[in-house]
Amino acid sequence: MTSIVLDAKQIQSAPAPVRLWLEQQISAALGPGSAAGTQLPRLVACAETQAANLLSRIRQVPSAVEVFFGLAHPEISYGSPPVVTFRLLDLQRRAGLESITKLLECLDHINRAFAEMCDDPAARLCDFDAAGHCSTLPTTQNSIAALWKAIIAAERPGVLPIAAAE
Repeated sequence: MTSIVLDAKQIQSAPAPVRLWLEQQISAALGPGSAAGTQLPRLVACAETQAANLLSRIRQVPSAVEVFFGLAHPEISYGSPPVVTFRLLDLQRRAGLESITKLLECLDHINRAFAEMCDDPAARLCDFDAAGHCSTLPTTQNSIAALWKAIIAAERPGVLPIAAAE
């Protein structure tokens, strides 16, 4: 086993993906395990065609659309099975929402539309916790990103979205 000691300044100056990874490692090590008998929401993978269908279902709520596409942002995937985890504050900032409450309303709207689309009340596109994180499956993240790229390509032929150009 190898140990690394980092001071607060080193952590604060680390790139965002490294800080997120550290946060996830600490949360996993210190966070409470699932209580016996507790049923967790069931994250369900969303294919690109399903993502397009979901977008059409939430389109009437522009803030939910912003949050939905915020889930396409590249983040670190970890765990077994792997999940992609976002900080709720980052999703709120990216979507330009005034409060976490508004963000949670948008995530709830997205999840309700997704469960209805799947005809499964337990199905969730994403899940969030009391520690301030939102998780989704890598397949879902990739599907939303592919949908975003397809929309951009259709609107501006020949122009690649920034993420696709990297």
